[in-house]
Amino acid sequence: MKYGIWKIAAPEYEKVRVLQDAGYSVLTANVLCGRGFDTPEKAAQLLKCDAPLIDPFEMKEMDKAVQTIRRGLEQHTRIAVFGDYDVDGITATCLLTDYLRSVGADCVAHIPGRLEEGYGLNNGAIDQLYAEGVRMIITVDCGITALEEAEKCAQMGITLIVTDHHECKEALPCAAAVIDPHRADRTYPHTNLCGVGVAFKLAAALHGDQKQIAARYADLFCLGTIADVMPLCGENRRLVVQGLSALQKPKRLGVRALMAACGCDTQEVTASTIGYVLAPRVNAAGRMEHAELAVQLFLTEDPAEAEELAETLCRLNRERQATESEIYREAVSRLRGRKASESAIVLAGENWHQGVVGIVASRLSEEYCRPTFLICLNGDRGKASSRSYGGFNLFSSLSEMSDLLEGYGGHELAAGFTILRRNIDEFRRRICRCSEEFNASGLAKSALEIDCEITSDLLTEENAEGLAQLEPCGTGCPKPVFCLSELTVERVSTVGGGKHLRLRLRAQGGASLQAIYFSAGNLSKKLEVGERVDAAFHLQVNEYHGAKTIQLNLIDLRRTSPNSLFDRFAAGEALSRIERAAIAPARRDVADVWQYLTAHAPSGWPVRSELSALGASIAEWTDNRHSPRRTLSCLAILQELGLLRFERERAVIEICLTPENGPNPLDNSTLYHALRGD
Repeated sequence: MKYGIWKIAAPEYEKVRVLQDAGYSVLTANVLCGRGFDTPEKAAQLLKCDAPLIDPFEMKEMDKAVQTIRRGLEQHTRIAVFGDYDVDGITATCLLTDYLRSVGADCVAHIPGRLEEGYGLNNGAIDQLYAEGVRMIITVDCGITALEEAEKCAQMGITLIVTDHHECKEALPCAAAVIDPHRADRTYPHTNLCGVGVAFKLAAALHGDQKQIAARYADLFCLGTIADVMPLCGENRRLVVQGLSALQKPKRLGVRALMAACGCDTQEVTASTIGYVLAPRVNAAGRMEHAELAVQLFLTEDPAEAEELAETLCRLNRERQATESEIYREAVSRLRGRKASESAIVLAGENWHQGVVGIVASRLSEEYCRPTFLICLNGDRGKASSRSYGGFNLFSSLSEMSDLLEGYGGHELAAGFTILRRNIDEFRRRICRCSEEFNASGLAKSALEIDCEITSDLLTEENAEGLAQLEPCGTGCPKPVFCLSELTVERVSTVGGGKHLRLRLRAQGGASLQAIYFSAGNLSKKLEVGERVDAAFHLQVNEYHGAKTIQLNLIDLRRTSPNSLFDRFAAGEALSRIERAAIAPARRDVADVWQYLTAHAPSGWPVRSELSALGASIAEWTDNRHSPRRTLSCLAILQELGLLRFERERAVIEICLTPENGPNPLDNSTLYHALRGD
């Protein structure tokens, strides 16, 4: 198991039916009910894509920024848009640069080199831009913690405007305007905008017509918002939907060339297309120290240049993948020698690539289920990338130990910092203690949230395609997670150079299901053909040569426990209709168990067996399928009727018949009726 707990929602059958009557597919209705959107009104509110766009001037100091920029335009001031090297920062830089140039600004775009300059506004870049004649700098997706750099700008006579969406420290930069939806004195209704979202709002405020700006830049907004994992609700959802529509027939040359280079120009573009195909290639430019190429790609008006740049980004992504694999292998090998009890991963490497360690940290945090901090050493200092797990707040924890750090920034799920080599051991000790305290607080969210348990007969092409009603999926409206119980492993093989697993699973009804489990190659040594497992998964429809097939994209596997559902029921927990059906026996089931036992158990002598083996024996003897779950329910009913006694330890059960008590009709069993919901 990757997750310690599976939290399976239990949608109410009648509410699911109401949503189906309102036009939602059966799986979509189950998902919506499981998430609490159990009326047509609530569901429509969640999924609506026409939320009003909020007035950009509701954002604190937006008026100051607009006045300052307009004054700069009148005075022909040379402006630099200063961004970040990830997808959000690159799209924000391109959006604002393109807009300012369209209104006549002398505007240059600057993305700092990840290794040479590091994250955010820096003194070297300020000096360089000043030498190039820049007298106004507008930051996008960075700058909120650049206190010293803001002072330098003021001293040099450079007007600074900060636009950012990251967490703020107590003090804000001294600038002509500071726009950040996370400001303590914020007036904007929500904090869900990413860097390109704030840049969009600034362009809209300058232009005066937000809908026109949305029509021009929804594609860039969509790319940055999805890549930065922002909540897809409210105006974010509206603009992402508009952007996805624009990406079906992209007008921007660079976007069109990138999609062609990735091979996704002939397919429907979804949020997953951006997250798993387009965004990694744009990110690769910044990770491999060539972020300016991505900026050129999105700003070019030359088709030949766009095609060449797109191919270059794809090549850089392949290089990034190779570098990532090397760092990952080294990190894993070093983790084998560390204490398993450490509640956080803190590793430092001499030759690690600063642009790639963040991806490796994300992968390790998921695989090892703990916050991860990877530090790239250079001399007596190191630069780190970190990723959260289970809701552990990285920004808050780094703030608590800022005395050990040279600098830090980011948010609760991803953050970076600089640290002296000599402080790393103490940092590891304190961050592990901080993580331990968080885990002990009960606030940790290490459970897998599952929308509902389903049966294999629902795995149809029509039902899977009906989930499109939930799109676009992302934070705030995540991709649905389903689970199936009591699957039999029929085949296991590794793919992708041993990195991934491909499985064939047989469902209770006999259907064979194809499944893929990404980044789970090591699990192949632990899974055996014939083993019974429960699977949590995303549902996908694959098309090959015109034929469509259902595939389970696995998130987690666990060995089937025949006892868990019955124990939950016995403890008074409410089960879903599907869960109750999995353990509720029919009259014939109870009769089969009793007849088998009376035929095979000597009077007064106990029968000891694994529950699954007992169920298989009864099924073979009666020619009636018996799952371990229902077998356990039958035994509990027979015990209530006084016909036997049993004890169990995990999956092993010991049964002793008590026929001296005489017959007792099944209808006298309260448990039988309770299980069946009579």
